[in-house]
Amino acid sequence: MPEPSRPAVFLDRDGTINEQMGYINHISRFQLLPGIEDAIRRLNELHIPVIVVTNQSGLARGYFPATLLDKVHQKMEKQLAAAGAHVDGIYICPHHPEAKEEKYRIACNCRKPKTGLLEQAAGELNIDLTASFVVGDRWSDIRCGKAVGANSILVLTGYGRGDAEYIGPQQEIQPDHTAENLQQAVDWIVEHIQR
Repeated sequence: MPEPSRPAVFLDRDGTINEQMGYINHISRFQLLPGIEDAIRRLNELHIPVIVVTNQSGLARGYFPATLLDKVHQKMEKQLAAAGAHVDGIYICPHHPEAKEEKYRIACNCRKPKTGLLEQAAGELNIDLTASFVVGDRWSDIRCGKAVGANSILVLTGYGRGDAEYIGPQQEIQPDHTAENLQQAVDWIVEHIQR
């Protein structure tokens, strides 16, 4: 008999896990936000899968090569591992309508707020999207989470504070929760799951 599907926490990368610096076009520009390791480790200890879902149009636009993206994620995983934390998957959308390379210039279903990355992860990792959580600093993350029936959380790191003040009030779709940072988002997630 197949195992029942489980909830997961989907995390945007830039502005949620690491400092929002525009395009991470050099390894030195990747800096984890304070407390990220503790927040992710807390989810790990509760056996809640943590999955990174990230739009990386800089790759499509030719601002950096795929090899740099690999190095950035290796650095992230190494820093997390040093603190006893890990992510269970990293899913990337490399596409953009204005991509330099034709292979990236496609009308994809994975660029958030579209839901392809979440659906791919759910299929591969046996995730129940409607019981899951999507955390990010942009309204595209919120819309993506809502589109699959997940709980959505806006963090005020990265672009979050500006999005909350200037983008959010005009939006029909609103987050289920707004948190100062990922640590506070995890507090809410844990409380929600334990209820």
